[in-house]
Amino acid sequence: MIQATQLRPGMIIKFNNELHSIFSVSHRTPGNLRGFVQAKMRVLRSGSMTEHRFSSEDRVERIALEEVEMEYLYDDGESYYFMNTETFEQIHFNADMLGDAVQYLIPQLKVHVEFYEGKPISVELPPTVDLTVVETEPGLKGATVSNVTKPAKLESGLIVQVPPFIDVGEKIRVNTAEGTYQERA
Repeated sequence: MIQATQLRPGMIIKFNNELHSIFSVSHRTPGNLRGFVQAKMRVLRSGSMTEHRFSSEDRVERIALEEVEMEYLYDDGESYYFMNTETFEQIHFNADMLGDAVQYLIPQLKVHVEFYEGKPISVELPPTVDLTVVETEPGLKGATVSNVTKPAKLESGLIVQVPPFIDVGEKIRVNTAEGTYQERA
């Protein structure tokens, strides 16, 4: 058990019998009132965001998760299959458990799967993923970097805004936290 004032982004806590990942924390002391901790949290089971105001004296249960490196293999339309790179054991997730992460999954992608009491509960993507452009408007000759962008559909189905010089067939690096174009890969 830790005090609410010790909460930090990235921590996993058990709150209302649900596992939550701390997204952001701010400590506030308004005027002559008691201080409190405003925490924005993601419910791991559903992926929904929630906010809660903890009193400075509140105590929460911090959860230690086991993290295992796994490789994404394939999907069959309903389930997404991953393999432990050491034991070759396979597990699967439903699309609703993965949420937006399904838009970044390509075969042989290495991810970290977090386990709680032996059950897989979430997938942590790498910061960036290299994806191939499968559909976009033709590139402009002599186009230089500017703030003009065009939509591009990637091999995973994700659509991102890219600079005008990007063509079909090119590999680009996409930020998985924001879903934005970073650079050519």
